[in-house]
Amino acid sequence: MAAIATPSFIPSRGRILVASADAAFRRRMMMHRDYAGSASEEAEGGAHALAKLLNFPCESVLLDRNLPDLDAAEVANLIRQRYPRTAVHLVDSNVINAEPQDVEIREEGLPKARVVPFAPAPEKPVERCDAMGFHTENLPGMIGASRAIQQVYRLARMVAARDTSVLITGETGTGKELVAQALHQLSPRARQPFVVVNCAAIPESLLESELFGHVRGAFTGAMQSRLGRIHVAQGGTLFLDEIGELPLSMQAKLLRFLQNGEVQRLGSSEVYRVDVRVICATNARLLDLVHAKQFRQDLYYRLAIFPIAVPPLRERLEDIGQLAAHFLERLSVENDMPLKQLSAATLALLQQSQWTGNVRELQHAIERAFILSGNDTQLHVEHFQAFNEGGLFREI
Repeated sequence: MAAIATPSFIPSRGRILVASADAAFRRRMMMHRDYAGSASEEAEGGAHALAKLLNFPCESVLLDRNLPDLDAAEVANLIRQRYPRTAVHLVDSNVINAEPQDVEIREEGLPKARVVPFAPAPEKPVERCDAMGFHTENLPGMIGASRAIQQVYRLARMVAARDTSVLITGETGTGKELVAQALHQLSPRARQPFVVVNCAAIPESLLESELFGHVRGAFTGAMQSRLGRIHVAQGGTLFLDEIGELPLSMQAKLLRFLQNGEVQRLGSSEVYRVDVRVICATNARLLDLVHAKQFRQDLYYRLAIFPIAVPPLRERLEDIGQLAAHFLERLSVENDMPLKQLSAATLALLQQSQWTGNVRELQHAIERAFILSGNDTQLHVEHFQAFNEGGLFREI
């Protein structure tokens, strides 16, 4: 019996992940004899592959260039950044399936794979950032050009047009909701509702009704029927803020909705299918909650298909000047006053702050200093002195 021809990049041992929408192609890749005794997994697309890698670290990933959901080169770049020890290869299933001259006839009838080793494609710049290179176009409503925030812009633009679930992580005040709004605005759902649910702000006893709705008489005080927030978001985006605060009792119900796209109101037997994209945000470490049995592991992996981490302000201090100018311009317009600016010494002071409250804290500090500055057109160090008394600023 003749052996199946083996692509040169496939290792004889190790863990392999094959990502393609073509099930026959995935099986074809997985049937090489070199896989015998090796752990292997399949993924139906780019997002599925990223989710698999969270729980299945492997030596090699084979990405079909014809992924159904994400751009293969972008997925490959992302995998290389997150898993630098993983070899990534782009494979063209159409070429393998369509070109008979590439097929070596074997008893099993399997083709020899044509494989193109992955090489990162150069990014397409939008505008020059500095002498070091280029940066991605800002997200709507967001300010900054630092490398840290540029990564957020790039990832968000990469996934915005998809229906992939996104988990936005970051400390309080970093702008997670702004990222969610930008994802919605850049998506095909932009003209449809953007519905926000703060999971920490709604009592547990009311959360199910708030999310799924209820019919009249479903519980004491239910005087009339009401659609839930999920139903209201039909065709658009549901943003679940502080998802780490979602009670365990609700996590199973949310997971069921994510899996089948169906909503059943409290007190009703009717089931409605809805088309909603789900974006979540949290300032908690969800994996720690999973290990503490406070958050369902299956729900975590369903929500964290495409995570985006928003950096704290202390990791993007070079953005403070732009952020401050934006806040001052808005305050000046709102108060019908001449445009105010920061003095050089004040900017240096702000760039040495700890900013534990991140961008939101900076915004509040500037608003207070704006008021204290009176008719001055420049904000000086003394206008921020009250914040310095709290130990927020280090010595210059």
